[in-house]
Amino acid sequence: MRNAIGYIRVSTEEQSSDEKYGIQSQKLAILTYALANDYDVVEWIVDVISGVKDNRPEFDKILYHPEELPPHEAVIVFKNDRVARDTKLYFYYFYTLEKRNIQLMSTEEHFSEGDDFANIYRSLLMFVAEQERRNIALRTGRGRSLKAKCGGYSGGRIAYGYSVSDGKLVVNQAERPIVTLIFEEHDQHNKPMTEISDILYEKGYRTRKGGRFQVSTIKGILANKPLYEGMYRYGKEMDWVKGVHEPIIAKN
Repeated sequence: MRNAIGYIRVSTEEQSSDEKYGIQSQKLAILTYALANDYDVVEWIVDVISGVKDNRPEFDKILYHPEELPPHEAVIVFKNDRVARDTKLYFYYFYTLEKRNIQLMSTEEHFSEGDDFANIYRSLLMFVAEQERRNIALRTGRGRSLKAKCGGYSGGRIAYGYSVSDGKLVVNQAERPIVTLIFEEHDQHNKPMTEISDILYEKGYRTRKGGRFQVSTIKGILANKPLYEGMYRYGKEMDWVKGVHEPIIAKN
């Protein structure tokens, strides 16, 4: 026999009901269907949530965290609307599982392999999903660029001396003195980077990973001087603009 996950969704009212859509009624229908199709239900997943809501937190485990479940070849539901009442959303789930070679099966409705309607819908869904991914990327990219032009943190590697809080760069007080020391030794005392590395090590300063500050790391901090002076740039293709974060060193 092949393994299957049994998925059940009930509303709060249906949860305690013995009627057609109660937990036990759905479970019985799924078990009967599984037996008739040579499947062994190895895990039960239950969502108690209204059908008018699109979110299915327990079903998300099946979609996105299959490693937390026993190995399985199918997901069996009582009716398709237990998964989603929106047809496009249903086929999105159908397609997501199919990519992992997992069948989404209903005891009441059947979209079998080769079914013209199912194939057409899956093809359309793949196109729509691809367009939506592109639109999200475009909207996200534009949003980041606009935020960066206004001097706000727009993602990417967090410079030494700063942390991110509520989407904004804030000074990391534990790292601030290290950044200050590096610029003081380099700009005011003309110390070479190898000597600055020694000074940091002797003072007990370490990198975020607990290692010694190498010349390459110090060079990177020095090269990012405008940021520490209160400027901001998102990507090398953009110009420096006045940032909204607190500077660590004074601008010369």
